[in-house]
Amino acid sequence: MTELAKTPLFDQHVALGGKIVPFAGFEMPVQYKSGALREYTAVREGGAGIFDISHMGQVRVTGSGALAFLQYVTTNDVSKLIPGQVHYSALLNAGGTFIDDITTYKISDTEYYLCINAANRHKDVAHLQAEAKAFAVSVVDESDDTTLLALQGAASQAALQPMVNSELESIGYYKFARVQVNGVDAIVSRTGYTGEDGFEIYIPNSIAISVWKTLLVHGAEPIGLAARDMLRTEMGYALYGHEISDAVTPVEAKLMWITKLDKGDFIGKTAVEARRAAGPERRLIALKLTERGIPREHYKVFVDGVESGEVTSGMHSPLAGGVALAYVQPEHADNGDLSVEIRGKLVAAERTTLPFVRSNVRR
Repeated sequence: MTELAKTPLFDQHVALGGKIVPFAGFEMPVQYKSGALREYTAVREGGAGIFDISHMGQVRVTGSGALAFLQYVTTNDVSKLIPGQVHYSALLNAGGTFIDDITTYKISDTEYYLCINAANRHKDVAHLQAEAKAFAVSVVDESDDTTLLALQGAASQAALQPMVNSELESIGYYKFARVQVNGVDAIVSRTGYTGEDGFEIYIPNSIAISVWKTLLVHGAEPIGLAARDMLRTEMGYALYGHEISDAVTPVEAKLMWITKLDKGDFIGKTAVEARRAAGPERRLIALKLTERGIPREHYKVFVDGVESGEVTSGMHSPLAGGVALAYVQPEHADNGDLSVEIRGKLVAAERTTLPFVRSNVRR
């Protein structure tokens, strides 16, 4: 059995009473003593929450061929980025399905920074380094040396500002700055996975504990995996292994907005074009129960009493009730009576739009 990894903050989570569970090859806190609902509330209702997401991977891409390389291996149009800007993107295989979803940071014309999913880190890096051989580019995995914190919620800027040597107010949504945090070089971006204002903070492991402790002193609540999943599901944000995987293309996942077919050739483009022309094999929908119940992952979805698909992410939202994302047959995405099978009973649902609750990101 492979030993689970620990982030540099593992002992801090244990000291705070975090309930540790296996996640993406790491030992991570699913919640703390106060419970996931209180953690969720701290982020959603005007406070600030701090998440240890150091299990995520970080890859630095440098060289004169960096732009051409990233245009070829990712779906979004990297040529549109300016220094200090971030965008959401994906890595596809030749079949047009997802290797991973990522964020791309443009530092300069010859330097970019990628954030990748923890469970896909080694697969992603191997893929990128293999493709890099055809370009004047270097691909370096910096994950083991980097701590990544997400600070989310309306009070995030106030909690972080005393630790940073420049004004956070000037960092716009999906923008970033190279700053000093507690006197050490770092990257701070106004990005997140919660639908609230906040930041993601890339720092060296050497200052991870001091930054974590200082943010707690400044009023941030520690947040575990359970509350994080509640927050992202309410926004309808995709999660690898749930809404996206190597079994679906951007056509099915409603991610054609990050798949720029007019930018030139890229891995998976031909397959995506073919899928778009033929139509999706299944479609992703958002649904809300109209009766009591909690629609959980893999629960079957029925349309007009006929099984049509299954839930990919579901929960009881404190603000919206039973909500879920689900894949269904294309002909059932827009019409027919919807229901979810919960403990052998069909519970009525309705199609809805995303997000399930209001987004408060600063645009």
